Parts: sequence; structure tokens; C-alpha cells
Amino acid sequence: MGLGLAAALTCAGALLFSVDTPANADTADLTFSTDRDTVTPGSTVDLTMTLTNTQSTELRFVYQSIQPTWDTSSQAGLKYALVSCETAGADCKDTAKLGLNYEVPLAPGASRTVTLTYRVAADSACGLSLGFSSYLYYEYGSGLFSTSDTYNTPDIRVDCPPAHS
Repeated sequence: MGLGLAAALTCAGALLFSVDTPANADTADLTFSTDRDTVTPGSTVDLTMTLTNTQSTELRFVYQSIQPTWDTSSQAGLKYALVSCETAGADCKDTAKLGLNYEVPLAPGASRTVTLTYRVAADSACGLSLGFSSYLYYEYGSGLFSTSDTYNTPDIRVDCPPAHS
């Protein structure tokens, strides 16, 4: 009987004092889309990011940053700049290393969208790709749980217009 009671108390203690991510918790969905797959020097491209809360509780704190991928940063001759940031429940803080704080709480199933518009310089090199890496951190379950991950946007090809003959 003593061994059975000890085992039962051990199991009960483990259940009571374990603070781990719930087994049914999904990760928040961060999706990207662009208004075009290719862009020519001198034109713009829109990068839209949508964060959807797929957790069973509201997100209480969300932070996201976005910056060029290493491949984008290392391509000589690729010139581009952020020209606008349209938000729905977000605040664009720093255009050098864009940080977004989403309006919270974000209820289960709700989404927030941010659209960044980049202009490729008229004298930019062609045949290169523009891509970004985004770090996402969020807290949920009344702040008891958190998760983070890194996401990559689709690559946007910079193509020169065909030569006129």
C-alpha cells in the first residue's frame, strides 16, 4: 500500500506542478504574401504579413521584427528602401530593423495585418532576389506560455525590363 500511495502522490505532484505548453496548443500562424513575384528597378512591391491567433486563448503580448535575409544583404548592387507601412493594429517603430507590436489582446481566431511597401531603386542591379526574415515572439494563456520562431518571406525577383529594339 505504501508503494501505491507514493506512486499516486508522485503522479499528482507532477500534474499539479508541471507548467508546460498545453498539448493542444498550436503555433500562431504568420503568413506572407506579395502583390507580385517579380519587380523591375524603379517600381514597388507590397509585402503583406498576417498574424492569426490559432491558440485557444488570447495572445497577450506579440513582438515581431523583420529584416533582410543574409542572401539579400550580401547581393552587391541590390538597392531598395521601405517607403510605407500600413498597419491594422500594429505600430511600425524602426525602419532600419522594423519592429512591430501588435494590438493586444488578440482573441482566438482573430488576425492582424501589416503591409510593407518597398521600392527597388531605378539603378538597382537585376537578376537578384529580395527576401526578408521575420522573428515572431508571443505570449498566451494569461502570460503563462510563450513561443517564438523565425519565418522567411517569399523571395521577390528583381528583373530588368526587356531591351527595346
